[in-house]
Parts: sequence; structure tokens; C-alpha cells
Amino acid sequence: MANASAKRTAQQNAEAIKNLRLGLLVSGALSILLRLFFRRGSLSPTQFSFWIYVFSLVPSVFLSRYLERIGSPRRDPTTGTLISAGEDLSRPGIIEWCFDVIYITWACQIGSGAFGQWVWWLYLIIPLYAIFKLWSSVISPLFFGRSAASSAPEAEAELKEQTSKRQEKLRKRSERGDPRVRMQTR
Repeated sequence: MANASAKRTAQQNAEAIKNLRLGLLVSGALSILLRLFFRRGSLSPTQFSFWIYVFSLVPSVFLSRYLERIGSPRRDPTTGTLISAGEDLSRPGIIEWCFDVIYITWACQIGSGAFGQWVWWLYLIIPLYAIFKLWSSVISPLFFGRSAASSAPEAEAELKEQTSKRQEKLRKRSERGDPRVRMQTR
């Protein structure tokens, strides 16, 4: 039996999948309509912009199907009860990046239909962001032994925040030499 949190996740996932399907259809139809009205020559298979559009459909459709597969709730076929809510599609991380790639792809498809082929240069945001994340979370700490974003004052403030009020009170008592506090050695 599923709890309320699983039911809520299943409902949110179903809504996200519905919006994903609708967005895929609307962006595809809008892009083709804009190309028909403003850029009729870009629909010819001999044009480079046609092939960019066709190849941009691959990540969009692939990631949409992937998100549908992992986010779809599974139900018992006989009773209809919720077996699994699926992965939470509102979770940050890889799933969030999949949505970002899909949205950028849709924007480039629609933008190239309305404004021209130069809009495809915006697609470079995806690898540039991947390089930034790779540098800040893997390469920089590996070679330089530190994170590119962290500094000493931030780390000190983070350590201060980790101590609870009770720990802070006991530390102050021990500094005053209060006999109620026993010093522990490690």
C-alpha cells in the first residue's frame, strides 16, 4: 500500500509527463509552422538547417522517453493500487539537467523557425555548462585540492553552523572551567 508521499509523487510525475508530451507536440508543431510561414527553404532536405532540426529531435525525444519511463507510476493491473510512484521528476541533479536539455532544444527549434539558423548557436549552452560543472566539481578539486567555489571564510562559517546550541553552550562552559563539563579526549 502506498503512502501519501508516494501518491503525491505519482500525481506530480503524471502531471510532469503530461506537460512534457504536450510541450514536445507544441514545440514540434510550432517550429514546423514557423518554418512554413517564415523560412520555407529550411524545410528542404538539402539545407543544413533541416538536418540540424532533425538531429535536434533525437535528444529531445530520447530524453522525453527516458523521463517518461523512469517517472511513470506503476499500478497493479487488477486492483489499480499504486505499486511504485516512479522516480521523483522534481528531484535536482541529472533529472533536472534532462529537463534543461529538453527546454533548450525546444527553444532552439522554435527560435530557428522564427529567427533563423543563428539561434542554433544557443545550443552550445549545454556543453559549456557541462564543462563548467566538470571543472568545478571534478577537475579543480582533483588537481588543485580545493573547490573552485569555496573559500576559507565560507568553510569556517559552515563549521560554525554545524555545531548545535547545546554543543556551543557546553564548549563555553568548558572554556570557563565549569566542573559540570567533562573534557573528552579523542
